[in-house]
Amino acid sequence: MKHSAYDVIVVGGGHAGTEAAHAAARMGVRTALVTLDRNGIGIMSCNPAIGGLGKGHLVREIDALDGVMGRAADLAGIQFRLLNRRKGPAVQGPRAQSDRAIYRREILRMTENQENLDILEGEVTDFLMNGQAVAGVVLADGSVIPSTSVILTSGTFLRGVIHIGDVSKPGGRMGDKPSIKLAERLDSFNLPLGRLKTGTPPRLDGRTINWEILDEQPGDDDPVFFSFLTRSVSAKQVSCGITHTNARTHEIIQKNLERSAMYGGHIEGVGPRYCPSIEDKIVRFAEKDSHQIFLEPEGASDHTVYPNGISTSLPQDVQEAYVRSIRGLEQAVILQPGYAIEYDYVDPRSLTLELRLKDVPGLYLAGQINGTTGYEEAAAQGMVAGLNAARECLGEGPVSFSRSNSYIGVMIDDLTTNGVAEPYRMFTSRAEFRLSLRADNADQRLTPLAIEIGCAGEGRRSAFLEKSNRLQQARSVLETQSFTPKQVAAAGIRVNQDGNRRTGLDILAFPDVVFEDVVPLMPELSGVDEGIRRQVERDALYANYIARQEREISAMKRDEGYVIPESFSYEGIEGLSQELQQKLTRARPETLAQAARIDGMTPAALALLLARLRRDRTQQGKTA
Repeated sequence: MKHSAYDVIVVGGGHAGTEAAHAAARMGVRTALVTLDRNGIGIMSCNPAIGGLGKGHLVREIDALDGVMGRAADLAGIQFRLLNRRKGPAVQGPRAQSDRAIYRREILRMTENQENLDILEGEVTDFLMNGQAVAGVVLADGSVIPSTSVILTSGTFLRGVIHIGDVSKPGGRMGDKPSIKLAERLDSFNLPLGRLKTGTPPRLDGRTINWEILDEQPGDDDPVFFSFLTRSVSAKQVSCGITHTNARTHEIIQKNLERSAMYGGHIEGVGPRYCPSIEDKIVRFAEKDSHQIFLEPEGASDHTVYPNGISTSLPQDVQEAYVRSIRGLEQAVILQPGYAIEYDYVDPRSLTLELRLKDVPGLYLAGQINGTTGYEEAAAQGMVAGLNAARECLGEGPVSFSRSNSYIGVMIDDLTTNGVAEPYRMFTSRAEFRLSLRADNADQRLTPLAIEIGCAGEGRRSAFLEKSNRLQQARSVLETQSFTPKQVAAAGIRVNQDGNRRTGLDILAFPDVVFEDVVPLMPELSGVDEGIRRQVERDALYANYIARQEREISAMKRDEGYVIPESFSYEGIEGLSQELQQKLTRARPETLAQAARIDGMTPAALALLLARLRRDRTQQGKTA
């Protein structure tokens, strides 16, 4: 059976697949999202939360590009917290506990209502090939669906294996079978594959937890949302509980380590260093006698609780023993045991900056298949793949994200340049220019791009332009009026009496000065709303630092603009070590900036490479 053709087919309805499908459809191309079960679209397979440090920045950037994750997370948010609130805005990250049912419902609703997007139920078992290029998909029932581009977002399904103690069984996640035939098709492409592992804790029945003796963690009184379009809380708000492991917990785990799938030798995949299992914590941090656990409700009307901090691959009887050794969980009932899952991933150095496979035309990869972990990282990759697959169909050039303009750009560059040795997780520390890549200004950085390439809807466009106009009006007043030190002091602001006049923006850059402090100097600012006030404050606070960063960004952009031809040979470059020649040949960087970040690359080696590139370019010019 042959279906009608599509421009873009997205395989998988998880966070990467959903964002990819929406992005392609918003670009105006005919898109199909192929998933095993439409009711599984947007499911939160692991923790019931969105955002965090670095991750929250990604969600804001997805939203700035008119993606769906931020809006759904706000609608499903049952507790909002701004992490690092006491630190500077550059390293603050929004996070929200989500109601799983609401999140899935809202993602499905948005997907069903998205123009140019069809949901097709079925299992993709193979690709339709046109020579060496992917030209569609083949379903388990033999159906063929042609397309110009395919985006594969297989998550943990490629040869997925679930481990609980010494019991292992095939599975893409609990209750779902793995994808074997598709993994075998990828084998035929001779792609560099590896195995990774992730895990999840046991789910508890909240009705069996003694909440009264536990510490409570409420949400923020003034919630910070993910979407620039959200104005208020939608769902009922709840608190989380906090408890800790203890010496008895550690003793139980220590005595049963050999029964763990990981320490029993059943798992070969590498797990996430920054989200270790409870077994890992006991071994790696043997000096600690306690580890914190956050008891996170999975919904406002759901009794299921996610104990964040005790993911495991121990047998179920050991899980029950160590859970009940923890304060407040003495009578806790496990609704679903924790488990580890290992799966295939493709070395992301096989990908271009657009997340297209270099050696397989027509095929894009996004999400955990590229070696990442987390909903947010997956969704951001889906956005990149969806936009570029659509632009390829439209005959337009690729859209790429830079380290200087987004956390999305940082992540894509990290993956495609350096690959992964463990599941990749986003942190603010990965971004060199984090002072200018703040969560609060993601729309100012990326929504103009979304409008330019046509992936922003009219609602997003009009809201952004209206906000930009209000920002510009406030900045104009602050920039065009200046004051003597005496005038500033008369307004109650401490300032050196040095005779220098200062603009309103200069004054806002003072430590401990807020927008309200400058209003007496400029009464016309009294009508500026709260959101614009805080945005202008942050911009002023970082203005001098960002000016310095702009010089570094300009140098990076020069290198990013120096494109390395795909056919360029690194062999025989005099003075370049054999090791670097091999690394460059394997990585095939697309720009000089990417080459500079390859492990072992020195300034001297980069100069040699640049000299050869310039020589080749000159010779080509003469030939032409």
